[in-house]
Amino acid sequence: MEILGTTLRICVDDLEAAVPFYERLSGAPAMRFERGGVQVAAVGCFLLMSGPESELEVLRKVAATLAVEDVDEANRVLTASGARVLAGPVPTPVGRNLIAVHPDGSVYEYADRRAPG
Repeated sequence: MEILGTTLRICVDDLEAAVPFYERLSGAPAMRFERGGVQVAAVGCFLLMSGPESELEVLRKVAATLAVEDVDEANRVLTASGARVLAGPVPTPVGRNLIAVHPDGSVYEYADRRAPG
């Protein structure tokens, strides 16, 4: 499994106020969507999230999002290496993802850009 890139996850109080800074910093426009009551803006390598504290509390436990070519392959490699998959693979607005706990206790999201099926 090759890791293609990393997205830094940042919880913010005011998404509208935060987006312009990260757009200028990264030189990329924000791609926005909503998931589970959380407003999300993907800006370059940053994933900004804002919403109810109960939802953000869960999201803060995920250290980063790792881009991979194929989430199914990531699932096989992770479980064979001693990681525990907590959720997924499931469809997302841009592909599929899974959440895994590494043997050291750190939690990561693995995501691809493949359509489900």
